[in-house]
Amino acid sequence: MRRELTQRVESKLQDLIALTQDLIAFPTINPPGEAYQPCAQYIGQRLSRKGFSVEYVRGERAPGDTDKYPRINVICRYEGKGPGPCVHFNSHIDVVEVGHGWTVDPFGGEIKDGKIFGRGSCDMKGGLAASIIAVEALIECYPDFCGALEISGTVDEESGGLGGVAYLAERGYFSKPRVDHVIIPEPLHKDQICLGHRGVWWSEIETRGSIAHGSMPFLGDSAIRHMSAFLSVLEDELYPALSKKQTQMPVIPPGARSSTLNINSLHGGQEEGHAGLPSACVADSCRIILDRRFLIEESLEEVKAEVVEILEKLRKTRRNFEYELKDLLEVLPVMAEKDSAVAQAVAQGIKAVLHKDASYVVSPGTYDQKHITRLGHLQDCIAYGPGILEMAHRPDEFVGIEDLVDSAKVMALAAYSLLTEPDAMPVKRTLSDHVHS
Repeated sequence: MRRELTQRVESKLQDLIALTQDLIAFPTINPPGEAYQPCAQYIGQRLSRKGFSVEYVRGERAPGDTDKYPRINVICRYEGKGPGPCVHFNSHIDVVEVGHGWTVDPFGGEIKDGKIFGRGSCDMKGGLAASIIAVEALIECYPDFCGALEISGTVDEESGGLGGVAYLAERGYFSKPRVDHVIIPEPLHKDQICLGHRGVWWSEIETRGSIAHGSMPFLGDSAIRHMSAFLSVLEDELYPALSKKQTQMPVIPPGARSSTLNINSLHGGQEEGHAGLPSACVADSCRIILDRRFLIEESLEEVKAEVVEILEKLRKTRRNFEYELKDLLEVLPVMAEKDSAVAQAVAQGIKAVLHKDASYVVSPGTYDQKHITRLGHLQDCIAYGPGILEMAHRPDEFVGIEDLVDSAKVMALAAYSLLTEPDAMPVKRTLSDHVHS
């Protein structure tokens, strides 16, 4: 059966390529959330023809959800011949902005040197396509399986996932008894199993001043200079301290095994984008967005306190220093057990397909495992998919065709094992038992 299953995946090579190209062609750029609905409908229509039940769920009132940019998720389910476990493959359909530096059409799906190019090819429409082919091959080879298979295409992962997996997890779509095992085909190299990710704290800090004529700055108070004082302390004190914090988590690349801080954006003074010259004014406001990634050995309270202590010290020692701190996003680190059922099933698949032992890694950035674990309370969740992590969000992003095929084989074998091996079987149930809160 396993040999037949991998051969069936191989026979679908052209379909896999075409499916990846079709998915790339949808410019699902987030923000603002372009083309979510047609992309979700494309997935739903394809799987409906294969016998899946299809449900579209809008993340109503989630950040960014509007009638112009509705947060449309698609969940497709195929019921087996009897009760048993459910294996779910979850992929996000949103992609980041194109950016500069491309030499090919970002949404053209061009093939060159055994690679498919395009925004989202690696992160993660290639993984979505591979999971669809894997599941379709499994159903064709093993139509009498017991249990269920699910494919979901969800939104907003690139901006926190609140309109996608978080919204669905809150409503029971990623919880027992509906789902037992989840594989997220993020691009973390086809021979590696990703057990989780670091934590993240996004915050906005605003310093305030007093407006005055730019020729007489002594009559005002520059918020930009106040922010500069804060940045100076970050450079001199916080950055060196963070570099000394090391984790036992197997984070890749190695540089991410220490705590990191990225200044996401900085703006002070007058609004940009106007034609002509600016007016002569002292800036009375300056805002900065901090992206702090932290380790499983750190607490969120400790992470926040490091920044607050700097701000409070400046408030006490720097004349007229005032600030406001806003929390934007909080995510705790997550790491599944490598001997979990889903991790071991994928490891067996990697051994069978690639003839090598799987490596276990942790992602430097968060992905939707955080919501499945924290909101869905489902621990049997890992990330595995095609693509090179370092290509995500880059110009001329690509996914290798050989990687697509190999990862589809691994996913098909993993799903087969989870559906058929007795130790992976949960208490018997059917879809009628599933209740959404």
